[in-house]
Amino acid sequence: MLKKILFFFVVTALYTGCKNESNHSENMAMDAAAPETFVSSTAAVENNKDSTRKFIRTADLKFKVKDAIRSTYDIENIIVKQGGFVTYTNLASTINYTKSTQIKEDSISKSTFYTVNNTMKLRVPNYKLDTVLKEIARNIDFLDYRIIKADDVALNLMTNDLTQERNISNEDRLRKAIDNKSGRLNDITNAEDNLESKQEKRDAARISNLRLKDQINFSTINLVLYQRQDVKNEIIGSRKIIEEYKPGFGSKFLTTLMGGWMLLETLILFIAQFWALLLLASVLILLYKRFRHRVFKK
Repeated sequence: MLKKILFFFVVTALYTGCKNESNHSENMAMDAAAPETFVSSTAAVENNKDSTRKFIRTADLKFKVKDAIRSTYDIENIIVKQGGFVTYTNLASTINYTKSTQIKEDSISKSTFYTVNNTMKLRVPNYKLDTVLKEIARNIDFLDYRIIKADDVALNLMTNDLTQERNISNEDRLRKAIDNKSGRLNDITNAEDNLESKQEKRDAARISNLRLKDQINFSTINLVLYQRQDVKNEIIGSRKIIEEYKPGFGSKFLTTLMGGWMLLETLILFIAQFWALLLLASVLILLYKRFRHRVFKK
C-alpha cells in the first residue's frame, strides 16, 4: 500500500513539472514573437483571384528602441533590401535639460539630458509590406501604436478612366467642328477654348490615375522611433569671475582726509573772493574802537 501511494505522488509531481515547463516554454515563445505579432499585418493583401480590388496600404508606427541611430541604419538597410526607398528621415537629438555642478575651483561638470528620435517616411512594394514590418519589428523595445489602413481605390481608377474616354470623344467632335470652320469666328474661338478645357480635364484624370497606381504599387510607412533619455557628462574649465575692486579701510580714510582738505581749500578760496570787504570791515572796526570814547565823552 505504501509503495502505491509513493508511486502516485511521484507520477503527479512529474506530470505537474512537465506541464509547468511546457507553459513556461509557450510563454517564452509568445514573448519572443510579440514584436512581430504586434506590427505584422495581412490586412487587405491583394488576392489575384479578385482583380477588381485595388488597395492603397499605409502603415503608421511609433515605438521605442534601444539605440535610435543603429535602428535607423538597420531600417534603412531593410528598405533597400526589399526594393523600397526612404523619402524622408529626420534623426535628431532633443535636449530636455542641462545641469552644471562645480567640482573644482576651475572646473565644472556639465550634464546634458537628451532624447534621440527619428521621423521617417518609407515606400516599399505593396506585396512586401508585411515582410518589411516583420523585419522592422526586431528593433522594437516598446510599441506605442501601430495603425494599418487599406483604401480600395478601384472606383476612383474607373472614374478617371471614364473621364478620359468621355473627354477624348468630345475632343474628336470639337476638332472636326474647328477643322470644318463652318461657323462664325466667335463660335470657332469658343470651340477651341472648350477643346483646351477638355484636354486639361483628360490630363488631370490621367495624372490622378498615375498617382493612384504609384500608391497602389508602393505602400507608405510613416514611422517614429525614439530611445530612452540618455545623459552626456563633460568636464569644462571655468574662468575665475573678476570681482569689482573695493578699497580697504586705510585707502578710504586717506581719501576722506583728502576730501576734507579739498573742502577747506574751497572754503578759503571762497572767502578770499571777498578780501576787499573784509579789509574795509576791519578798518571800520578799528576806527570805531579808537574814537568811540571821544564820542561818548561829549
